Parts: sequence; C-alpha cells; structure tokens
Amino acid sequence: MPQISINALIALVAAALWGGGDFCGGMGVKQAGGSTRAALRFVLLSHTISFTVLLLILAALHRPVHFGAPAVWAVAGGVAGGVGLTAFYIALSRGAMGAAAAVSGLLAAAVPAVVSSAMEGAPRALTLAGFGMAAAAIWMIAAGDSPENQDSSGASLALAAFGGAAFGVYFVALRMANPLGLVAPMAIARMGSLAVCGLLLGAMAIRGATSKLQTPRAQKTPKFAEVVWPLLPWALGVALLDTGGNMMFVAATRLGRLDVAAVLASLYPAGTILLAAWHLHERPTRRQVAGMAAALAAVVMIAA
Repeated sequence: MPQISINALIALVAAALWGGGDFCGGMGVKQAGGSTRAALRFVLLSHTISFTVLLLILAALHRPVHFGAPAVWAVAGGVAGGVGLTAFYIALSRGAMGAAAAVSGLLAAAVPAVVSSAMEGAPRALTLAGFGMAAAAIWMIAAGDSPENQDSSGASLALAAFGGAAFGVYFVALRMANPLGLVAPMAIARMGSLAVCGLLLGAMAIRGATSKLQTPRAQKTPKFAEVVWPLLPWALGVALLDTGGNMMFVAATRLGRLDVAAVLASLYPAGTILLAAWHLHERPTRRQVAGMAAALAAVVMIAA
C-alpha cells in the first residue's frame, strides 16, 4: 500500500479547512446581500479577526519579523488573496457554489503548477497524470447539477475564474515568503488584504456618499452593529478555517514541492460543495461520488 508523503497529507488538511472556510464565506456574503460591498465588508471582518489572532501568536512566540523580499511577497499575496476572495465570495453567494468552486479550484492549481515546474523542474510522469486526475475530480465534484449551482452565468464564472487565478498567485507568493516562517507570512499577508479591501470599500463609500447628495431621500444607512453581528458567526468560521488552511499550506510548501501542495490543496471545492449539500439535506450525485473516487486516485498518484 503506497504511503502518502507528509507534505501531501498536510496539503489535504489545508484543502479540508479551506473548503469549510469557503462555505462559511459564501453563506456569510449571501446573508449580507451578495453585493461587492457586502463581500468586501465580510472579508475585512474575517481578516481582521484572523490578523488579531496571528499578531497574538507572534507576540507569544517573541519572534521578530524581518522585512525584505519575502515580506514583499507576503504583502503581494495578501493583496491577491483579498481581491480574489472578494470575487469568489460574490460568485458563491449568487448560488453558483458548485461551478464557482470548480473553476476557481482548477485555476488555483494551474498557476502554481506552472510556476513550480519552472522553479523546481518538471514533476514525474505519474505526478503529472495525478494532476490531470485531480483536475477532473474537482470538476466532477463541484460542477454538477445542484440547487447551490443555480447561477452559472458568465458573470459569476468570470468572478470565480478571477478569484482562482488570484488564489494561484497567492499560493506562489506564500511559497516565496517561506523564509519568514510559518505564522509571519500569514500576518503580513493579512495586512495586504486588509489594506486593499479597505481601500476598495472606502472608494465605494465615497462614491455612495456622492450619490446620496444627489438623492436626498436615500435609504437610511444601517448601524454598524446591525451589519456586523449577523455576520459574526460566519466570519469567525472563515477566520478559523481559512487561517488554519493557510498555515497548513505554508507548512506543506516548506516540506515539499509547491505544485504538489497547491494541486492537493486545490481539492478544497470538494469540502465546499459537500457542505452546501449537507446544508440543503441533499445526497451526493453519482457524478460527485465518481469525482471523490477520482480525487482519491489522484492523491495516491501525486503523493506516492
């Protein structure tokens, strides 16, 4: 019986955590209204929580953070991750959980796989075949018919594709930030995501204020507590699961090849769509069951 390497096992843990985090994110943004502004607010809330926790961990470890090229990569990764998550959550909140998760998962795996081949050399033939099997598994699991896949319009899929490409850049950036350790890259990346999402939300607020000046009877702006408290449980779920997944992914890239870690971690749509099915009291379709079997075969081929 083939043994799974430690970096592959950790990458699978990252996939499971990310799948749960993306489900919480999609549900939170859906509850907030599904708009771009709602997605940005939700990302800011969840990333503020995780950033606070990461700072506390760094303080407890008493480890200084060295700023240099790895820190720049971490910031760039945070910017890509924040914008990508916003686009992805909007696609998920529009009832396109399956198709959005599939498209994003494929692109999130493809970008690091290409970069890794250039940096670390081409993988073995069996590993390459496993990558192809994993891509097929992602599509079979996530892109099938489902009530959570009601809107597979071009706009939703474009958002998912953009999010997936941004995730791929995020994966590469985290790999390049490895010299900073395990926790510091996450904290610095959160600084990047908070900055870019805050700027985007601020720009939207200024634009909205201008519109209200032109429309005196504009609808009353809801209070802060009315916006935040209903979203807090979902945001806490994202903060816990997404940050945990990020740390597992960084650990996997420190122990093995980037493409192996990225492709296996990109199986996260399985968790997203299965949680959506559980939430709707559905049973997996035959296509999804076949996709799960293909995913298991891909894991063995990649990690053997």
